[in-house]
Amino acid sequence: MKKSNKLTVYIFAAMIIGIATGYIVNYSFGKGTPTPEEQASIKKFADNVSILTDIFLRLVKMIIAPLVFSTLVVGVAKMGDIKAVGRVGGKTMLWFISATFVSLFLGLILVNLLKPGLSLGLPLPDAHAASGVSKADMTLRGFFHHVVPDSVVSAMAHNEILQIVVFAIFFGVAAAAIGEQAIPVVKLMDSVAHIMLKVTGFVMNFAPFAVFAAMAAIIADKGLSVLWIYGKFITQFYAGLFSLWIVLAFVGFLILGKPVLRLLGLIKDPVLLAFSTASSEAAYPRTMEELERFGCDKRIVSFVLPLGYSFNLDGSMMYMTFASLFIAQAYGMHLPFDQQITMLLVLMITSKGIAGVPRASLVVIAGTLSMFNIPEAGLLLLLGVDHLLDMGRSATNVIGNAMATAVVSKWENKLDLNGTEVKA
Repeated sequence: MKKSNKLTVYIFAAMIIGIATGYIVNYSFGKGTPTPEEQASIKKFADNVSILTDIFLRLVKMIIAPLVFSTLVVGVAKMGDIKAVGRVGGKTMLWFISATFVSLFLGLILVNLLKPGLSLGLPLPDAHAASGVSKADMTLRGFFHHVVPDSVVSAMAHNEILQIVVFAIFFGVAAAAIGEQAIPVVKLMDSVAHIMLKVTGFVMNFAPFAVFAAMAAIIADKGLSVLWIYGKFITQFYAGLFSLWIVLAFVGFLILGKPVLRLLGLIKDPVLLAFSTASSEAAYPRTMEELERFGCDKRIVSFVLPLGYSFNLDGSMMYMTFASLFIAQAYGMHLPFDQQITMLLVLMITSKGIAGVPRASLVVIAGTLSMFNIPEAGLLLLLGVDHLLDMGRSATNVIGNAMATAVVSKWENKLDLNGTEVKA
């Protein structure tokens, strides 16, 4: 069995064992109406076992900044000139903007068809209650403060991917501009990238333990009953995500042809990892490796993939319209279609550059709700199952970014399948 296939088996097994362990703990301490002492015991177990997940995610975050910076600098420098960077960047943004619109619009259509907010059957929080989720800074100044770094050291320390990307593009273009003098630096960055990919291999060996801990903690804390209470909403949302997967795969098939099936097969490990840890970042290094195995040019991968983590979070985009209108439905508010389209356009702008913000989707939704006079307290309906929903969002984000990278590689005539360049 190949090493990658072994990792898939180990991760899947860890998910099953984690769910079983969490259920046993929840049932043992929480059957009937748990006492405060039993609730404290469950919380202590969840907190302690999730240390394994925290360690894994911290190790991944340790890798992200040097990996993004080194690979992007090498990729941009080897493109040769600012025109090439602009051309690839333009094609990349064309895909990102199109995919964002499709994701948001699909969420809008599905929530209007399925109307999950009308059939929830749960008591509504007081419309004036605080959700505990801070709102996104939706000003133009706030957006550019999040995009443009005032310190590259601070950007790396806080894993601000978009700010790292901005600095790396400047650095790479400058390296290409000065020519031979930059060759030693580019070679150094190339060596750093290879070292970080080797470190990634070491860190990924810890993934099954993190997956086990993540599943055990969430099931021990929430119990399987949460799946029954919110079952219809969760099922409808995942049906929406599956619809988005089909759309992405279909568009990928139109552009890439049959090799899109091989691409989906190669990224099963990163998708499963993102799903089980509810973290797109956790899958970043492995996604990069699999895209290069598929035949994408390293320069394209190192340019498109980091940008995707700020501008192309397809699963999160669909969730934003789905959740915002779900809350409006739950409170009996009817938003005319023109207002819904306005909300979609607002989300297209405010959602950009949110990578690295904790609970980014909820932060953006909180700001959007207030703009349309929808009770922010409605977020309390989602907080209990947000982790379960985030698992699907994270997996979808990985698929969307992998597809974007492969498509841009094809558009640039840089997709090499079985040693044969595929022309556009």
